[in-house]
Amino acid sequence: MALLDGLTLPGAGMTNDTYLIRPALFRSGEGVAAGGRYEMRMLGWNTPSEYMDYVHPYWKTFQAPNPFLHYMLAVLYIMFMFAALVGNGVVIWVFTSAKNLRTPSNMFIINLAILDFIMMLKTPVFIVNSFNEGPIWGKLGCDTFALMGSYSGVGGAVTNAAIAYDRYKTIAKPFEAKISRGTALMMVVGIWAYASPWALLPLFNIWGRFVPEGFLTTCTFDYMSEDASTRAFVGSIFVFAYIVPGSLVFYFYGQIFVHVRAHEQAMREQAKKMNVANLRSVGSHEDQEKSVEIRIAKVCMGLFFLFLISWTPYAVVALIAAFGDRSKLTPLVSMIPALTCKFVACVDPWVYAINHPRYRLELQKRMPWFCIHEEKPQDTISQSTCETEKA
Repeated sequence: MALLDGLTLPGAGMTNDTYLIRPALFRSGEGVAAGGRYEMRMLGWNTPSEYMDYVHPYWKTFQAPNPFLHYMLAVLYIMFMFAALVGNGVVIWVFTSAKNLRTPSNMFIINLAILDFIMMLKTPVFIVNSFNEGPIWGKLGCDTFALMGSYSGVGGAVTNAAIAYDRYKTIAKPFEAKISRGTALMMVVGIWAYASPWALLPLFNIWGRFVPEGFLTTCTFDYMSEDASTRAFVGSIFVFAYIVPGSLVFYFYGQIFVHVRAHEQAMREQAKKMNVANLRSVGSHEDQEKSVEIRIAKVCMGLFFLFLISWTPYAVVALIAAFGDRSKLTPLVSMIPALTCKFVACVDPWVYAINHPRYRLELQKRMPWFCIHEEKPQDTISQSTCETEKA
């Protein structure tokens, strides 16, 4: 194979609309990679030409990855898919079937589990593409993959903000009316409506578009094109799908932290006055309920940090590609964000199982073989008082 130094590819590029084939990828006279294990090809070698029209010229300048990377990612995604579908499926089942968990607040938890479930439903597209070492589903598969990712990503971000607001209302504003079932339902509908423009506009090429990325086995919104419209879309989705919900979550949990710290300080001072080590042991039913609410708030804070871990890599990659030095991006680097968001979709449901007391109780009743040991809440001073009065 002759040295391809200086060969250019047409298309929108970093400079003068051209890209150089990297000569380091080839050695004169060699047709296979070191060790002769696989033939050296360029990325997209087995991709239909009509589908390659949607691939940005930048990705076409890279050597095709070692097949082992494709197979390794496929196996990882199979594990992710199984864990996430089972975990989120159990969350949806328990929260919708248990009467004591069908509360307005838990509607947001169910919505988040549904969005995580949707995110993992698209993984068969990637798995088949990976074993094929390239895309076989065409533009329809690409659009379907990216559409489900857009709804689950943007919807998950806003759902985290809704969960944070609900926890803030419950813990920091205990004397105000809690969110009603109707209000919670309207908020869930609003979450899907908020995510719709960022999913549907690129789907119909109204603003932005869905394109292959990285190894060409996944798809997302176009963050590589250098026109003003694409850059405006990237900047807008960064603000409205990452900064806005992230800022709301940060504010609400910050207020919860301040309130809880003040409450704990008041509890310690009261304990000193009563000469007891821990006021909770003699606390009222309201104090016990507040302790449970604080535990649930910690779960939700954990979910938010998982959200940051999940989507920050995507935000960084998109911003670098659109506004920074994209030479730092390689197909392998661009695959990392997809891995992080899938991993978090697997972890989310197990966070509920570990920390949500009422959810643990329901799992303990429905799945006793799951080895969960959750003590039933001491319900209830008020209940025992009523029974005494009746006696």
